[in-house]
Amino acid sequence: MITRREFTKLSLDKKISMLYENGTFVMAIRYYAYKVNLYLLGNFYLEVFVNHKMASIEKIVPLDTTHSRMKFYSDQIKLPIDILS
Repeated sequence: MITRREFTKLSLDKKISMLYENGTFVMAIRYYAYKVNLYLLGNFYLEVFVNHKMASIEKIVPLDTTHSRMKFYSDQIKLPIDILS
C-alpha cells in the first residue's frame, strides 16, 4: 500500500484514481464553498475538496487533525484515537 508521503507527491488525477480504486469513503461535510469527503486509504485519512458549484475536485490532502474541521467530523462519527498521533 502507498504511504502518506508517496500519496502527497502524486498528481491530482492519480490521487483520484488511487482513491477510487483503493479508498474507503467515510463521510462528507459541508465547509464553506466545499463538500469535503473524508476517505480512508490504507492507514491514513484524506480530505477531498469538491467545489459543488463547479462539480470538480479541487484538492486532495491528508487530514489535518489540528484543523477546526475536525469538530465537524467528530460531531457525526467517532474517529479512532490513534488518528491524533
